[in-house]
Amino acid sequence: MFWENQFCVWRTIETSEVKKLRCQNLSFVAFSNTALSYNYSSDDGDANGIDFLHLMEERGVRANCQTYLWLLDGCLSSGSLTNGWKLHAKILKMGFCAEVVLCEHLMDLYIALGDLDGTIKTFDEMPVRPLSCWNKVLHSFVAGKMTGHVLGLFRQMVRENVKPDERTYAGVLRACGGGDVPFNYVEQIHATTISHGYENSLSVSNPLMDLYFKNGFLNSAKKVFDGLQKRDSVSWVAVISGLSQSGCEEEAILRFCQMHKLGVYPTPYIFSSVLSACNKIKLFKLGEQLHSLVLKQGFSSETYVCNALVTLYSRLGNFISAEQVFNAMSQRDEVSYNSLISGLAQQGYSDRALGLFKRMRLDCLKPDCVTVASLLSACSSVGDLLVGKQFHSYAIKAGMSSDIILEGSLLDLYVKCSDVKTAHEFFLSTETENVVLWNVMLVAYGQIDNLNESFKIFTQMQMEGIVPNEFTYPSILRTCTSLKALDLGEQIHTQVLKTGFQFNVYVSSVLIDMYAKLGNLYTALKILRRLKEKDVVSWTAMIAGYAQHEKFVEALNLFKEMQDEGIQSDNIGFASAISACAGILALNQGQQIHAQACVCGYSDDYSVGNALVGLYARCGKVRQAYFTFDKIFAKDNISWNSLISGFAQSGHCEDALSVFSEMNKAALEMNSFTFGSAVSAAANVANIKVGKQIHAMILKTGYDSETEVSNVLITLYAKCGTIEDAKRQFFEMPEKNEVSWNAMLTGYSQHGYGFEALSLFEEMKQLDVLPNHVTFVGVLSACSHVGLADEGISYFQSMSEVHGLVPKPEHYACVVDLLGRSGLLSRARRFVEEMPIQPDAMVWRTLLSACILHKNIDIGEFAASHLLELEPEDSATYVLLSNMYAVTGKWGCRDRTRQMMKDRGVKKEPGRSWIEVNNSIHAFFAGDQKHPHVDKIYEYLSDLSEKTAEKGYIPQTNSLLNDVERLKKGPTQIIHSEKLAIAFGLLSLSSSSPIHVFKNLRVCGDCHNWIKYVSKISDRVIVVRDSYRFHHFKDGFCSCKDYWLDQYSTAKFSESFEMIPRSLAENVVLNAMEITYSVYAEYASENAKIGDSRSGEQPAGTDED
Repeated sequence: MFWENQFCVWRTIETSEVKKLRCQNLSFVAFSNTALSYNYSSDDGDANGIDFLHLMEERGVRANCQTYLWLLDGCLSSGSLTNGWKLHAKILKMGFCAEVVLCEHLMDLYIALGDLDGTIKTFDEMPVRPLSCWNKVLHSFVAGKMTGHVLGLFRQMVRENVKPDERTYAGVLRACGGGDVPFNYVEQIHATTISHGYENSLSVSNPLMDLYFKNGFLNSAKKVFDGLQKRDSVSWVAVISGLSQSGCEEEAILRFCQMHKLGVYPTPYIFSSVLSACNKIKLFKLGEQLHSLVLKQGFSSETYVCNALVTLYSRLGNFISAEQVFNAMSQRDEVSYNSLISGLAQQGYSDRALGLFKRMRLDCLKPDCVTVASLLSACSSVGDLLVGKQFHSYAIKAGMSSDIILEGSLLDLYVKCSDVKTAHEFFLSTETENVVLWNVMLVAYGQIDNLNESFKIFTQMQMEGIVPNEFTYPSILRTCTSLKALDLGEQIHTQVLKTGFQFNVYVSSVLIDMYAKLGNLYTALKILRRLKEKDVVSWTAMIAGYAQHEKFVEALNLFKEMQDEGIQSDNIGFASAISACAGILALNQGQQIHAQACVCGYSDDYSVGNALVGLYARCGKVRQAYFTFDKIFAKDNISWNSLISGFAQSGHCEDALSVFSEMNKAALEMNSFTFGSAVSAAANVANIKVGKQIHAMILKTGYDSETEVSNVLITLYAKCGTIEDAKRQFFEMPEKNEVSWNAMLTGYSQHGYGFEALSLFEEMKQLDVLPNHVTFVGVLSACSHVGLADEGISYFQSMSEVHGLVPKPEHYACVVDLLGRSGLLSRARRFVEEMPIQPDAMVWRTLLSACILHKNIDIGEFAASHLLELEPEDSATYVLLSNMYAVTGKWGCRDRTRQMMKDRGVKKEPGRSWIEVNNSIHAFFAGDQKHPHVDKIYEYLSDLSEKTAEKGYIPQTNSLLNDVERLKKGPTQIIHSEKLAIAFGLLSLSSSSPIHVFKNLRVCGDCHNWIKYVSKISDRVIVVRDSYRFHHFKDGFCSCKDYWLDQYSTAKFSESFEMIPRSLAENVVLNAMEITYSVYAEYASENAKIGDSRSGEQPAGTDED
């Protein structure tokens, strides 16, 4: 108290007076110390203090401890480390080095002025070191991030039995957070703090919680927090930010709510953490509410909070609010700009992001690596390689081009801009230890489908010791999927197992996708079942794989199982499930799934909309398909393809071709699937003219090299009767698959070239092309057409014995047809009765048809009884049974069958034939009298009849009518529709043009014989396509070689093929055997003005016309 009073007195003395005093012989210490106190307080007190110390020594006055304390404070205040060293030397010289208080002041001086060596030296020289000095050194090490020194000093304290206090533990724990310290060491320290009674110390618990969170020990961190008796704002910051950064965003938000209820005043950092949590889990509405609370608490100008708000609104896409917050900030830092630039870049606003970069430069803020990386991302998204290269140059000048994040962004820029060469050069110039860069290069070569380079990169990566991560394997596996390299994909899968990534959800989802898309559904499902996490991407990939490979029932079952497991489907899952419904024509179920998709927020999703278009189109709901199609805001080629292919497959082929025409007029990009669907539609209605026009477009666009497109072209020409064009297309194909062979083989069979079909099959086997179920339908049909019964049975047996194929109902029907045509009816019946599967209507109908030809009533009635039981409403059964009784002369039975048909309200479709003349379709019924040129047609027919009679043609008496019925019919009523169509064609078409006639029923024997004579006398090629095959008539011969059943056989034989699940490619082949005349008839009726009501004029059970 004395010295303080003296100091106050002497502060009033003028400087000149002090100088006088300094010249006097003063010998008392009190005056000296007071004067020193005054001199220290002046502006140049540090230098004056040292000088006065010398003056005291000159006068023989010994300075005491207090003197040196004041002088050290002066050095600390002035920041003079040099004078501090001088004083330290004086202290040592004067023997005050044992004074603890002086040593502490020296340490404070050295710590404050950054002289760590001086601090340690002073500490080491102390004979007695109190805990405060240990803490000073320890915290100096912490400030210098010298974790090893901190831990070493702490161990020294323990050895010297210095008991740490909470400040000591706080320093050690902070040091552990900044270094590579084994976590068991932290747990040991935690245990020690508890034993010393510091479990409720905030200075210890707060950094301890931070450590636990950063190392993933969430429960331990929460246990520390919950055990605190008193919490400060730092504690709440630690738990909220820790939970948010550890992926427990919802719990972080709940903790904030708990804090708010307790009335704890939040800090800006707490708001920043909870806003970040809202941003991560897309709770944007809650984030907006927190913005209101920020305004209320007065933190709207805090930089941390504003940065979090800018990020929130940017992710939300609300750039108006984001820019309002940004512009209202009193102080913007680099993070502020980076948040908004990154948000703009991610949302595709590249120009605005670049403009903000210029503004950042005007604000004198230096862009960092994050800024440039975001701008490079903006350039990548719009493909602006030139501007991206400018930023690359900027990064080089700024010395940041070697930054890991920036290297990845630069490489990504070149890859996304398709400059793979520059990307590779840049990759070679980087530090190749960065696994991210290797992954980007794998993606780069995957984008250009260069599997060789991808595999080279992958191999080189391992040779250089780069450890693959969870993104490495998916990058190359996707390339394997794209190029259908299943073998290589399986090798990569082996490495996945070796490196322990088989349980990684991301890697597993890509593996499932690869196996599912490449047809190995068993392995894909096995991987899915092994997953412990409920990953929607993995389930969706499996469902999509089932749908792609036409396992529609399995796809829908798995979709239901996914929902039962509580996994919320994404848009791809809903789209795949709807596509599966389209595959099995499950319209109601598809609409239910669509309703679920709408509830989940996918009502406007493109993939769901496209799938729904396909569903309605495949199910024949034309109006709904168009309505759904029109609702899609931004239609892509998938939208158009869904409509075209759906209409083509549901029989609305004219609509399919109309949509294709609109797509062409709109100059939209078409792909192989577009052309395949359009050609298939043209083939289904035998529209060779439109088919050739599409073929020309295919040649022009270069898709003629696509195997799938060539396959549908083969079917087009085969179904339109130009088998030579089909052959040319087949043999000119650079690559063929099993569908190509099946298409050509079926075409041969349909055109009566049975031997050629069988020869092609043998060639197919020699080339190791594996036959499938469709192949054997064509082979067995070919054997039936040419009467090779024994060979056909041998082929049938080889299905299971040689090729491992289980015969389907259509194959059994082919064998029955084969035996029936050969007259082996008893054997055919025995074959049916011994079938391992239940015979369906197709099998019984085939047997009944054979009984008509061979007039076998017993077996015929046996077959008819089963057929009527299976399909009592089908008119073909009654017609076949009626015709069987007619050819055997059992007129009473025939009449009773007709009456039963009439009583049950079953009507038979009348026979019709069509021919195209001058771009118009002309349709004819038997005895037609309504055609505009009817008189010329009948007059020409009369002339033809005379000429054919002269060449030996003898009309066959219609055995299906008794004498009374023949007398009742006029002479023109028994003239069948194909004769009228052929006559009209001969009258209307040039002599060089072949006659192409289409008929919805089988051509009868009389007409078949008559057409042979007409082809000879007219010297014309006549092609008749009936309900079962093509007949090529030339020079009095038919391609079927007259080996065929009578006119009433197998009217619906080909309907059985609807039972086969089909891809577009298989559909091309199978459509060749379907009856498509009903669609054609509608078109013809519209052009020829023939009313549909005429179909009721024909009594059921008469001849086919």
